[in-house]
Amino acid sequence: MNRSAAPASPSVVLAGLESAGKSALFRGLTGHAAGDEANYRGSTVVCRRCRVPDCTCEVVDTPGIRTVADAETTRVALAETEGADVVLLVVRGTHLMREMETLLRELDLRGRRSAVAVTFRDLAPASVHAMVEHYQQRLQVPVVLVNARELAAGERRALLVAIEQARPPGARLLEHPVTAGGLVGERDPAATWFEHATIGPVLAALLAVGMFAGPVYLAWLAATWLQPVVERELIAPLQSLAVALSLPHWLQAPLTGGYGLLTLGVYSFLWAFPVVLLVGISVAMVEETGLKDRMASALDPWLRRIGLDSRDLMPVLTGYGCNVVAVHQSRACGACSRRACVSLIAFGSACSYQIGASLSLFGSAGRPGLFLPYLLLLFLVGGVHTRLWHGRGHDQRQSTSPLTERAFLQWPSARAIFWRVRAILKQFLLQAMPLFLGICVVAAALEQLGVLAHLGQWLAPALRWVGLPVDAAPALVFSIIRKDGMLALNAADGAILHGMSGMQVFIAVWLMSTFSACLVTLWTVGRELGWRTAWQLSWRQMATAVGSAIILANL
Repeated sequence: MNRSAAPASPSVVLAGLESAGKSALFRGLTGHAAGDEANYRGSTVVCRRCRVPDCTCEVVDTPGIRTVADAETTRVALAETEGADVVLLVVRGTHLMREMETLLRELDLRGRRSAVAVTFRDLAPASVHAMVEHYQQRLQVPVVLVNARELAAGERRALLVAIEQARPPGARLLEHPVTAGGLVGERDPAATWFEHATIGPVLAALLAVGMFAGPVYLAWLAATWLQPVVERELIAPLQSLAVALSLPHWLQAPLTGGYGLLTLGVYSFLWAFPVVLLVGISVAMVEETGLKDRMASALDPWLRRIGLDSRDLMPVLTGYGCNVVAVHQSRACGACSRRACVSLIAFGSACSYQIGASLSLFGSAGRPGLFLPYLLLLFLVGGVHTRLWHGRGHDQRQSTSPLTERAFLQWPSARAIFWRVRAILKQFLLQAMPLFLGICVVAAALEQLGVLAHLGQWLAPALRWVGLPVDAAPALVFSIIRKDGMLALNAADGAILHGMSGMQVFIAVWLMSTFSACLVTLWTVGRELGWRTAWQLSWRQMATAVGSAIILANL
């Protein structure tokens, strides 16, 4: 292939601080990943590239630049600007002076074609127009004022013209007029109860619990209502049909047996899908309104007590959707706290599939009331686990940048929420469910070969430590492969669960949830932080999980 025949498109790198609106501009310019941006700090952790449909250039969305903490995302963003053909500085109109000064100080733009996009047009003070003209004259580069979140056609055309006319800045550092009221062109987001020293952390903690507890409860109601209908109208007729057709046992087992695709697989979908859908909507709304950022800042004092800070809360909460995505999101964490954050994600962030499986098991056992104590214990023991293994490693001098302490509150965009939830459902249907259905087939085959029986005998002593029957061994093994593998306890119409006491059911779900991160998460940790870190995280998590399960068994 002749590479010279396909020259690379000119690259336009979007560079700015966190929450400046880079991802929204990326969507508006390219039409790609619409709704993928979020109204909270550090929502972009990798560079995304896409050709602009009506332009020859390629736009690159970069993570937000942080001016205090040593984050991997900042290094990625700075490195990307070094090779750019055009650097499009993205600054908020509400904090125009401070953000421009910071970017001109942090970025080396000497001899580099540049332009400026001033975002938050709808929230900026009236003086922003004068400041835009001031920067355009002083820097001698195109400066465009836009509303990135709802980029109008005229604003988009103005941006493309600015990119085309970009040129090296004529000045590096600027002098700005200062008034008695502070910097001209400044507007901070309004304070709320979240910023109150005493009430704020409590309110934020309640919001963190509520954004999951509410949707999970609704999902439980939906699955509880649907389960008998599905059993009567779908599972029972399919089992009868398999018997009537006289299918050979080796074929009947993976289809309608205890671990069958049409039995256990249906239970998995029935209990996991409502959780994935409703939690996805809840998280998207909290992110789009800006509440997630306020919540993180309010919880910062509590997080520091266990070795984390407000930046680390974002990935932890993301883990309640998917642990793998959360590990990637941890790139925005400071270097001294990233391992602690990933450790908490692996132990305490119950992904959507884990939540759905837990609800299913508690519901099948006739003890749905155990879910709330289970969720609260994940929060508490997760904090203790993080403090125990990582608490001393956090540098208390590390602080967040004062430029983006809190986001502006706004009404959520219906389109953004739709695209977010659509992406989550696509991942669930095309990635999660096929993997679990594969687990069903493997489980059925291992059962037929007698492997599960031998495995149960090998794990029997360890299970007796926590008062669990040997029959729970296969579910424990499958939970290591995937968290919703614990649904294997639903095999044979939940016969194993029905033979357990309430405490045994609770301990079984607890141990299978916390004993190990799933294999995909461990693989991601190894690639991100190194295999030694993944192994260390794994054995520490096992120690905490088994120790806490033994304590529960002896209460």
